[in-house]
Amino acid sequence: MGGQEIRAIRAARERAARQALRGIEPGDEDDEDGLLQDDHSDDEDVEEAGELGPEDELLAQAPPGVFQESWTPAESLADAAVPVGSNWDQEALASVEAGELDGGAVEAAEPQRERLVPEKLKLLWTTELPEGAEVFCVRNSADDGLIAAGCGDGAVRILHADGGRLAYELSEDTDLLQLPITCLRFRPQGAAGSSTRNMLLSAGSDGTIKHWHMTSKRCLHTITEADNQVYALDYTADGAQFASGGRDCAVRIYDEATKTCVTQLLGNMASYLSFEKQSSGHSNRIFSVKFDPVNPQMLLSAGWDNTVQMWDLREGRSVRSIYGPHICGDALDLRDGRLLTGSWRMKEQLQLWDMESGELMETVPWGPASSPWVTPGQSDPCQLYGAQFHPGGDLVAAAGSGSNELKIFSLASRRPIGSIALPRGVYGLDFAHHGQSVAVATGDCTVRLLGVPGANAAPGDRE
Repeated sequence: MGGQEIRAIRAARERAARQALRGIEPGDEDDEDGLLQDDHSDDEDVEEAGELGPEDELLAQAPPGVFQESWTPAESLADAAVPVGSNWDQEALASVEAGELDGGAVEAAEPQRERLVPEKLKLLWTTELPEGAEVFCVRNSADDGLIAAGCGDGAVRILHADGGRLAYELSEDTDLLQLPITCLRFRPQGAAGSSTRNMLLSAGSDGTIKHWHMTSKRCLHTITEADNQVYALDYTADGAQFASGGRDCAVRIYDEATKTCVTQLLGNMASYLSFEKQSSGHSNRIFSVKFDPVNPQMLLSAGWDNTVQMWDLREGRSVRSIYGPHICGDALDLRDGRLLTGSWRMKEQLQLWDMESGELMETVPWGPASSPWVTPGQSDPCQLYGAQFHPGGDLVAAAGSGSNELKIFSLASRRPIGSIALPRGVYGLDFAHHGQSVAVATGDCTVRLLGVPGANAAPGDRE
């Protein structure tokens, strides 16, 4: 049930997005891809928070910022902002989209179009996994020698970062149906006073959290959260504690040494019944948790209820809420007092927030789609499953479904510096600690490693 459910959730979301873009009513059987005949998720027991309404837009509206000055969100290339000094006009952009210009005109137009579309990211290697092993998450080891991939068949596959060869496959011998791995974290070195290296934490939609010793391929400990599906994990910087989040709306804090739950963070039901938007806790599924790398007593969490909760573990409660981000994957990150959020929605997907005030700093416009799988004349928005700061702090990467893209943005130039479009949705990403590459998890049972243009970060910059 759990494996089918998580796939159904993602499939239903992508079908609904395509319907909205093309004006197709649910149940219409004439769609060319044949994917819209069954628009029902088997997740009817939990009502998902919907798109932001007009009153919600006011709460999450960004003040004018440099992103808005340099790049305008566009429904199509024809609506995109023309860079200053360019003689590329809107009419020519629309004509290229529709294929109406002759060869010479297109040739002359292409240099101008390149100013609107970032360069394609370099593909370093691709590793195809067995059928049924959709990749939901990826994570680089501390020394960047290995990349762990959490798969839809319940296995964790460990690949060599140099070339993508399979190093280890972690799974337990059982006759039971294996459900998807939803999140991964490598344990920081020296955590809980242990000298044991190569420890990996995995979360599953069967409600389990497992401690794996990679080189021996052994599961050393299993935690089962009864009647839950676990979607999110994170360690404190010293590895003394880790947090989980999932279907039951609770954030749990575990002691790494004893593997016991020491704190459970829940919202106040009275605030839900009074319909307060910025309630002190979650009212729907949690898909991302993130410890403050500087202050281990502060934890962020976010999910389907369109809120980011900031928890103070000393007080055992949420001390601030941000309303707006609709988080559906590992799409929270924190650096230098700035919070990065990646939302699964058609606009205002990528945003930067001030941690101290909780105010929105900037919305990063996604720009025109560069996907060859996009229908000519249309620009499917990219709805984000993953977002992360570069270890050097000067770049951010984000990726998702819809246009099935990954883009890397420069925070200095306020522009995308690289992108790649893939045949299926991108469910997760992770920068290497050295900053020269980014690993990508996709729905076509493939792990890809991409080069980061112009990256220059020293090892150890990111926990």
